Amino acid sequence: MNIRTLFVFCALFCAVHLSAQTDKSWVGTWAASAEFTGPSDMPARPLTNRSLREIVKVSIGGECLTLRLSNEFSKQPVEIKSVFIADALDSCDIVKKSAQYLTFGGRRNVTIPAGECVVSDVCKYSLKPLQRLSVTISYGSTPENATSHRGSRTTSYIIDGVAKPKTSFAVSERVDHWYSIAAIDVPASGQECIAILGNSITDGRGSTTNLQNRWPDVMSEALGKAGFTCGVLNLGIGGNCVLAGGLSEPAVKRFDRDILGQKGVTKLILFEGVNDIGGANGRSERVAHDLVEAYKQFIQKAHERGIKVYVATITPFGKSFYDGGNLFKEACRQTVNQWMRTSSEVDGVIDFDALMRDPDAPNQLRQSLQEDWLHPNANGYKTMGEFAAKEIVK
Repeated sequence: MNIRTLFVFCALFCAVHLSAQTDKSWVGTWAASAEFTGPSDMPARPLTNRSLREIVKVSIGGECLTLRLSNEFSKQPVEIKSVFIADALDSCDIVKKSAQYLTFGGRRNVTIPAGECVVSDVCKYSLKPLQRLSVTISYGSTPENATSHRGSRTTSYIIDGVAKPKTSFAVSERVDHWYSIAAIDVPASGQECIAILGNSITDGRGSTTNLQNRWPDVMSEALGKAGFTCGVLNLGIGGNCVLAGGLSEPAVKRFDRDILGQKGVTKLILFEGVNDIGGANGRSERVAHDLVEAYKQFIQKAHERGIKVYVATITPFGKSFYDGGNLFKEACRQTVNQWMRTSSEVDGVIDFDALMRDPDAPNQLRQSLQEDWLHPNANGYKTMGEFAAKEIVK
């Protein structure tokens, strides 16, 4: 096959997928939960008339992709002058010759109304599994509060003016947040997709900034090594609760958007609840009951979509700021975990509690795996990710 024939084939391949973007024909390779952005998480100066370079690590590859941009938590529209993607190098550098501009309805510029999101046209791009991809957005006018994902654990770079592929970001404002980007999808081609609903432990609190070593990242790499081609979508939010309170919308409110709204999801991991239990002062019995009922609702909704559901037991938090010697909170955690281990409604159990707890102090994490007695450290995340991969494929 010569180069011209190959180009025509790829163009036709992408065109076919463009005309049939259904949940079955596309699958997620990367995603992040959108959140309202308060003043403390905004750049030092507004994004208006500036350019932002963000780095993500995808899970699976493809010959085409689409990018979803979100303005769902902003009260004003966001004007985007251009977006281009490129293979990422170290820090803010990119492989310039790999840069491809995205279009939206055939145009490079797009305005996203308040409370909405947009999906790019299909872009022909050789996306490799587990690669780091840069997304460079040049903004016009922007909302007072952007829509973002606060816990990126990855540095983003901001410069003044409109960026082009050869523009340097070496001298830039640097922030550890993602703005606007929400999901990247590729043609399904028989590939599966795992979505993970979680809090800061899934979001990677205690992992290493820019090393992409959260437990879902480790799981994605382990699945690849095992020959299991599968998208992994990290929908964790730091400080998030299942029922109410916490940071950002609770899981009962964001589940339909963050999980059911993703492309091609075939499996779901539920690993959330520790913040509800940790804040259950005087309400532990009620919280245990309500958590189980919420999980049941999630499971039912997922099963109605043909999605298998794995529940992950809640890890210990003894000696953390949630502890305080409150035996009722620990009883709540044990009650919820026992339901997970014995429920006939789930398709599998990932027993992070048994994996991570200290055998001599079961209400605490192992010393060697913990960061602050609530969150694992990098070694803990590695342990969790490798274990989760084995549980998924067995």
